[in-house]
Amino acid sequence: MRIAIILALVAGPVWAETCPQARDISVELSALFEEARTASDPASGQAVSGKMWELWLDAPDDAAQEILDRGMAQRASFDFVGALESFDTLIAYCPDYAEGYNQRAFVHFLSSNYSDALIDLDRALTLSPDHVGAQSGRALTLMNQGKITAARTQMLAAIDNNPWLSERALLADGAPLGPVGEEL
Repeated sequence: MRIAIILALVAGPVWAETCPQARDISVELSALFEEARTASDPASGQAVSGKMWELWLDAPDDAAQEILDRGMAQRASFDFVGALESFDTLIAYCPDYAEGYNQRAFVHFLSSNYSDALIDLDRALTLSPDHVGAQSGRALTLMNQGKITAARTQMLAAIDNNPWLSERALLADGAPLGPVGEEL
């Protein structure tokens, strides 16, 4: 019922056509991963991270971009109900666009709905296996579920793609995903 209402609200401009295939950004991302791995300082690494996000946040068409931007603005203003509705609409319109799932997962995570966050993160990673944001988001979600070994493994995969993630601090000695020490 909720989806039907959402579809009715956006039926005009969005549903006049189908969502185009998301642009293949794999070659650009591979180059950015290598650039991140060889960045010499945090400022350079963060600049590369920003370029990655520009690629992921570039929706397949103007209608999808408008929905994505609206959902992100709603999330930023803590309108999680509105953000979920927007991301539901985006996913219904562009079911093969990984960022729709990643953004909806973030709202689920912020709402402590970790099971639904993992479902969306898994779908985002199926569509975009090297999506660093989805990888680190999945690691944080697993960590919040107490699945530390799986969270550590997932975070290491994200850090391999982008060693400048702020979440890398979670892998330090004594941090929640840090190496397991010797038991007394």
